[in-house]
Amino acid sequence: MNRRDALTRVAWLMGGAVIGGNLFLTGCKSSNYKKGMLLTADQIELLDEVGETIIPTTTTPGAKAAKIGEFMDMMVNDCYETNEQAIFKAGLETLEAACKAKFNNGFLACTPAQRTELLNTIDKEAKAYAQQNKDGKAEPHYFKMIKELTLLGYFTSEVGATKQLRYVEVPGKLDGAYPYKKGDKAFAL
Repeated sequence: MNRRDALTRVAWLMGGAVIGGNLFLTGCKSSNYKKGMLLTADQIELLDEVGETIIPTTTTPGAKAAKIGEFMDMMVNDCYETNEQAIFKAGLETLEAACKAKFNNGFLACTPAQRTELLNTIDKEAKAYAQQNKDGKAEPHYFKMIKELTLLGYFTSEVGATKQLRYVEVPGKLDGAYPYKKGDKAFAL
């Protein structure tokens, strides 16, 4: 089984809770992923850096090590509806424009502190947008999509599951008394 098949199955198992209920009902469009099919190489690089700002490298590898930009490209291309793809792509342009307006630089040229400041500002905007649109009928905010895909991609990648989490191979014997001490890493199955 390759990573793409595993991610598709994980998304089905999770019921689409992270990506959205619509994905659960419709599934992904195809499994014929080709790198850069929807996004350009520059946009994938931008997403790698945005993901690295959200989940930075510390004592464990960050989102960039999980090739999060390629993952997002594949997921947006294969699993998002056309209108959601347009929101995602326009959101990347909005993010770059906001960065240039605030720091007179593109996201890739900014310092880590500037990147964090910008993403915190955009995150607040996304939360305010969600509060205004509690009925669930509004289009999703692009930054929420980016954050969800970053988390899903990182924690379902080999790097995230084995370096950030404790990996326990499944199938295996269910052990309800598996040793756990306070402060241990969470489990990845």
